[in-house]
Amino acid sequence: MTLEEKLWKTFNKALGQYQLIDEGDNILVGLSGGKDSLCLLEFLARRSHILKPRFSVEALHVRMDNIHYETDTSYLQQFCADLGIPLHIVTTSFPSPTPSKFADDTQRKKDKSPCFLCSWQRRKQMFNIAQELKCTKIALGHHQDDIIHTVLMNLTFHGHFSTMPAKLPMRKMPLTIIRPLCLCRESDILAYAKQRDYKKQLKQCPYERASHRTTIANLFAQMEQYNPEARYNIFHALEAENKLIEY
Repeated sequence: MTLEEKLWKTFNKALGQYQLIDEGDNILVGLSGGKDSLCLLEFLARRSHILKPRFSVEALHVRMDNIHYETDTSYLQQFCADLGIPLHIVTTSFPSPTPSKFADDTQRKKDKSPCFLCSWQRRKQMFNIAQELKCTKIALGHHQDDIIHTVLMNLTFHGHFSTMPAKLPMRKMPLTIIRPLCLCRESDILAYAKQRDYKKQLKQCPYERASHRTTIANLFAQMEQYNPEARYNIFHALEAENKLIEY
C-alpha cells in the first residue's frame, strides 16, 4: 500500500466511523496554508466527486494583520482552482495585549496570550463566513497527533481528560466542526506533503515554537520512544470515554 493509499483509507475510515459528512452538506475548510489543511482540502475535494453522500466544499484563508507570518495566497488560489474549490480570503486583526508593569501575578495569568487571541479571532471570522455562505460544517486539519497533544495538555495544565473531538456540534449556531484527519498520523501527512510538493509558508509565526504545545509534542515523542503503543493506548482511552464525538 502506498502512502497516499494509506492516508486516503484512514481519512475515509474517519468519515464513516464518526459520521462526519451528511447528504447535502456544504463544508467550509479552514485553509491555513500548512500541510495539514492542504491535505484535508485535497482529500475532501476528491471525496466530493464520489456519488454518496453528495456535498460541496469551499475554503477560507484568514490573514492576520498584526502577526508577522505570511502565506503565498497566489499559491493557495491556484491550489484551490486546480481542485475546483472556491477560496475566500479575509484579513483581520486583534488588539495586542499590553499588560501593565504594575499588574500582579493573578492579573498576568488572566492576560490572554497572542496565540489565544489570534486563534479566537480566526475562529470568529470562520464562524461568520460559514454562516454567510450557509455552510453546515467547518472542517479543520487537526490530525491524530494534535488530538493526543491536546489531551496531554489538558491533563497536565488543566486537570481534566478531554481533547478536540472529531465531531463537535455548535450549541449557539447551526454548524458542526469536523476533523476528518483525526485518525491520520502527522508523520504520514508530512511525508505526503513532500511527495506532493506542497509549498511552505513564506514566514513562520513568531510564537510557533514558544508554546506549551511544542513542549507537550516533545514529551509525547519521548513517550512513544519508551512505548510505541502509547499513541494507540491514549487514543483508545479517548474512544472508551466517548471524548471524540459530542452530541
